[in-house]
Amino acid sequence: MKAISYSRYGGPEVLAFGEVRDPKVGPDSVLVKVRAASVNPVDWKAREGYLEGLLEAAFPVVPGWDVSGVVVRPGVAVSEFDVGDEVIGYVREDFLSRGTFAEYVAAPLRTLARKPRNLSFEEAAGLPLVGLTAYQVLVKVLDVKRGETVLVHAAAGGVGSIAVQLAAHLGARVIGTASEPNHDFVRGLGGEPVVYGEGLGERVRGLAPEGVDAVFDTVGGDALKVSANLLAPEGRLVSIADVGVVTYGGRYYFVRPDPEDLQRLSDLAEQGVVRVHVSETFPLERAADAYRLNEEGRTRGKIVVTVDWDPEDT
Repeated sequence: MKAISYSRYGGPEVLAFGEVRDPKVGPDSVLVKVRAASVNPVDWKAREGYLEGLLEAAFPVVPGWDVSGVVVRPGVAVSEFDVGDEVIGYVREDFLSRGTFAEYVAAPLRTLARKPRNLSFEEAAGLPLVGLTAYQVLVKVLDVKRGETVLVHAAAGGVGSIAVQLAAHLGARVIGTASEPNHDFVRGLGGEPVVYGEGLGERVRGLAPEGVDAVFDTVGGDALKVSANLLAPEGRLVSIADVGVVTYGGRYYFVRPDPEDLQRLSDLAEQGVVRVHVSETFPLERAADAYRLNEEGRTRGKIVVTVDWDPEDT
């Protein structure tokens, strides 16, 4: 099959488009014909070697953890999905090798859910990783309640844009940091935008004089110190970007595959609670350009890579 892969750590230049081995389908996995896969910052951080201490790389590595596609072959022990079922997945294993930037991916059952029927394959591909991250942090870690005030950093980004929508759905008041051109976008998601950078603390205090009940950090660095000083008594702080959050009494979180959580997200998307904004799409052979754009760090919503599809493939 054709795929994007890399045989050494490095920048976008190490990504190559060409033939790789077809994936083997385990008894509790399904073979998915990939229709779209989305780019996440963790993808290029893994490619650069920043996750070497966490995840072993079996080169050549096919990158990508997000996918939307169609089941073409269930594993011998699979009864949950049939040929032709449309699915989404956060296909992360405990090593780097068999990713989603390919024509096909063998996806374990624990990584899959049914695709939201009202989303395109491109939109659906942008949901799994960012959606699971937002859902698990807000619901399972921060335990956000109705009437609380939540501060979401980078509210116009992939994780942030979903987090704003979910927090609002939970009944929280949401303040979101974003550049000024993205303020209307954040308002449309249900948040109250503030410009990040110098003076952020004063701007947030102006909106929430008593402090915020929870902070969802997606950027790390100086934002953590500012966030810690904005917490109300008993306030909670979680970061997905900086393990240094523990020095401020917060918690670091790394998203986990969970089919029940993912199906819940799919259901929320079908109900119109969660929308996925796709800022730009690239064909598979131009995945390196998609990575370059993502690495600029100014994306609104998601960047998605599409794969050519022939109905006869299923």
